[in-house]
Amino acid sequence: MGGKCPHRKVKKRRLSHKTARRGKFLLHADDAVYDELVKLADQGKDAEGKPLPVDEDLPGMGQFYCLHCDRYFADESVKEDHYRSKRHKKRVKQLSGPAPHTQLDADLAAGMGLPDNGLKLMST
Repeated sequence: MGGKCPHRKVKKRRLSHKTARRGKFLLHADDAVYDELVKLADQGKDAEGKPLPVDEDLPGMGQFYCLHCDRYFADESVKEDHYRSKRHKKRVKQLSGPAPHTQLDADLAAGMGLPDNGLKLMST
């Protein structure tokens, strides 16, 4: 006989939320997006401040872009739907808080920073 039991329910393997797929376009890291937002704030502009160049390889010719999420959209209605989404609001809140960790922070946490030898004691 040698077949599978038809009554056994096999759990299908689905893409886990832990293995988030980035899609086919390379996205910037949190610190790069944060730096771009800070640069725009210093110039006195908002996230929609600069006109975008036309790029045929991007969705919507590269004209509909969300800076916080670093994503391009096919048209204005999809972008507006994205702005109302929970994912976008969570990302805006995350980037409006303290600055994300950088490589310098990681080096200091790993003990690769300047040595801390404590206070200098006077020898007599």
